[in-house]
Amino acid sequence: MTAIQLNAELFRTMGEIADDQTLMAKLLKYAKKLAATKKADPTLMTEEEFFAKLERGEEEYRQGKTYRMLPGESLDDFLTRIG
Repeated sequence: MTAIQLNAELFRTMGEIADDQTLMAKLLKYAKKLAATKKADPTLMTEEEFFAKLERGEEEYRQGKTYRMLPGESLDDFLTRIG
């Protein structure tokens, strides 16, 4: 099922129980519980974390802690050499 089809089915089913306050409360409780289990994206960071990471990188660059690809070197060779 596509996301659009899932959405349509979800709303169709919700429409069937919309008149029953008890069922709607159960659905809401379950939906909140389900949403809380969603995994956070490990690549997300705050603005402060982002700028701190940039500052660390700039400091490493000033200290000469850099890597450069050699002329004609492939990315695979470069990563093997520095790894």
